[in-house]
Amino acid sequence: MNVPHHGPDTPPELFTWEFAADPYPAYAWLREHAPVHRTRLPSGVDAWLVTRYADARQALADQRLSKNPAHHDEPAHAKGRTGIPGERKAELMTHLLNIDPPDHTRLRRLVSKAFTPRRVAAFAPRVQELTDSLIDDFAAKGEADLIHDFAFPLPIYAICDLLGVPREDQDDFRDWAGQMIRHGNAPRGGVARAVKRMRAYLVELIHRKREDRGHEGAEDLISGLIRASDHGEHLTENEAAAMAFILLFAGFETTVNLIGNGTYALLRHPAQRARLQRSLAAGETGLLATGVEELLRYDGPVELATWRFATEPLTLGGQAIGRGDPVLVVLAAADRDPERFADPDTLDLARTDNQHLGYGHGIHYCLGAPLARLEGQTALATLLTRLPDLDLAVEPDELRWRGGLIMRGLRTLPVRFTPERP
Repeated sequence: MNVPHHGPDTPPELFTWEFAADPYPAYAWLREHAPVHRTRLPSGVDAWLVTRYADARQALADQRLSKNPAHHDEPAHAKGRTGIPGERKAELMTHLLNIDPPDHTRLRRLVSKAFTPRRVAAFAPRVQELTDSLIDDFAAKGEADLIHDFAFPLPIYAICDLLGVPREDQDDFRDWAGQMIRHGNAPRGGVARAVKRMRAYLVELIHRKREDRGHEGAEDLISGLIRASDHGEHLTENEAAAMAFILLFAGFETTVNLIGNGTYALLRHPAQRARLQRSLAAGETGLLATGVEELLRYDGPVELATWRFATEPLTLGGQAIGRGDPVLVVLAAADRDPERFADPDTLDLARTDNQHLGYGHGIHYCLGAPLARLEGQTALATLLTRLPDLDLAVEPDELRWRGGLIMRGLRTLPVRFTPERP
């Protein structure tokens, strides 16, 4: 990949539409010339961007970098901004992405049981069922938008099942989630309305489950949160609703982007895609597992880790970080650091030395990573098996990426293929 011609004193322009389409040359420049770089974000906030792998791992695990936005000195601009729509509202603030121990430890313990290897393995048949059902809806047409028709609804329905949202209500969640990430043509003000409706529904669902005592033997996550609260864990109603909200949001957009970005990368690398298809046809799973990890490293769903704020002066990558300064770890840059990864701009599905940061590091490592991996592996394997000649239906430069600070993903992914016969 060619890095733009910038001198050591002339940083590339960040956060433009051109940058969103391919941020990696700019990140390469920053890693070389300004690995911990202070910049003004589109919101007007000045923040530090951390781009090298070693510095990124240090920052993600450094407890002097708090997740609590109260440590920031510019509340009018950035308090609470973790990339979650509507989360500046007080009732949504208490969640895993913006609290520190001991509250973080307590809340994480309550939900960790939902993502154990055993629970995720037991959920695998449902993920496969959802995957096949969604592909059934468009397989005979010979064309589809893989974001709208597949990558978007799959994790929504999966996380709704995990939370305990009744099947008859899940299409409402699909509509609200679409407005929250501005999927399609959401109306002006739709994001705020969607957040309000989703939170109101979650509060009502928590009340309903508690009142009918249906939670007592249920295995879903909301019932588990209610039981924990009933048994002295002191989980408030706001905490329960905020927890369900953040798990829903964090549990779907990351997977939308994993499937979308991953499929796009495979379509752009036909030799790697063919190698994976041969492996799947032979009934092997090893390359699928390493391949999903490589797709997470190569063009992962989370571009920047959520906000951190220095609780005291510290030094990071040779730069003095002041108390209260916002710090953003650029996962996308760290995961292409040539000091850590051989040929980092090359997609190698068989890469084994791959301790990428796609799901973070330290105490805030993504709880839902096992579920996202399951969904990613199931989705890609089924797509490539059922629609073996899948191809882009537009030129790559016609694709548009959703703008945003934290997540990076395609707005649409039009594809064509030989229709499946009934």
